[in-house]
Amino acid sequence: MIKEKINILVTGCGGDIGQSIGKILNEYHLVNNLYGCDISDKNAGKFIYNNFFLGLRFSDLNYINNLQKIVVEKDIDLIIPISEPELRFFSEKGINKIGKAELILASAMALKVGFDKLSTANFLKENNLPYPITELIENVEEPATFPVILKSRTGSGSSNVSIVEDLDTFISIKKHNPDFIVQEFLEGQNGEYTCGVFRGKNGLIRSIILKRELMGGFTGYGEVIEDKSIEDLLSKLAEKINLVGSINAQLRLTKKGPVVFEINPRFSSTVRFRHLFGFKDLEWSIEDKLNLSLSQYQNNSVGKKLYKGFNEYIQ
Repeated sequence: MIKEKINILVTGCGGDIGQSIGKILNEYHLVNNLYGCDISDKNAGKFIYNNFFLGLRFSDLNYINNLQKIVVEKDIDLIIPISEPELRFFSEKGINKIGKAELILASAMALKVGFDKLSTANFLKENNLPYPITELIENVEEPATFPVILKSRTGSGSSNVSIVEDLDTFISIKKHNPDFIVQEFLEGQNGEYTCGVFRGKNGLIRSIILKRELMGGFTGYGEVIEDKSIEDLLSKLAEKINLVGSINAQLRLTKKGPVVFEINPRFSSTVRFRHLFGFKDLEWSIEDKLNLSLSQYQNNSVGKKLYKGFNEYIQ
């Protein structure tokens, strides 16, 4: 028998995504008690999560045992891991439950493909979806053309991404980053897009498309747009990757159509904006996990704009 209200633990809650998720869950009618933990208390998470406490790193030998104790002590029903290292850990270990608490994760193939950018490109190619030509940097003596994108095979964000225009710079970056990949530069006159994609256990697919501008590696400004070619591509991607849950796809609209260049198999930094636009993939993921009917999606936000701001907290 499903409880009327549930207790949720958000791990890695101190970052921008964790804070956004906390704001959503503080207003969610299904939540009884909301708990948040992080490996540091030097962040604003403790001002958003009334029940905030310090947790262990995923690499700590007591990490799982500690989570199991918390599940029992706090009567936790669901755990939502936020940090990418934790998500990778759960993915590699095949863990989807801690004690009686279910984990809110994207499905296995989405995690495996999304966390490896070379695998992402290969997956797109193998499934006849548009893809950027991508190779291991160690296998490339000299790119056929410039510019090219050099970036970490497994990292997230834009801090380890370089647009390289010449051979000298390419050789220098290659020397210090043997684990990088070389990726085709996708011309972006039509802009860059970040897209939320949700697929339920019953196969229902929902998506939202934001044309964005980056600010410090994150989406600082965006506008909800409608584009049938992008929507169709996102639906095909969700089906091919056997998605259950929520992912974020980043793409560019090129002369040959939309091309996905990255899949983030997690909730993204725009999760709260999307929620405010009516795309409530966090709530849908929880409802789907609890075998509840999915809330309706009022897809009427085309033309609305987002602006990333900041809050100050003093203690």
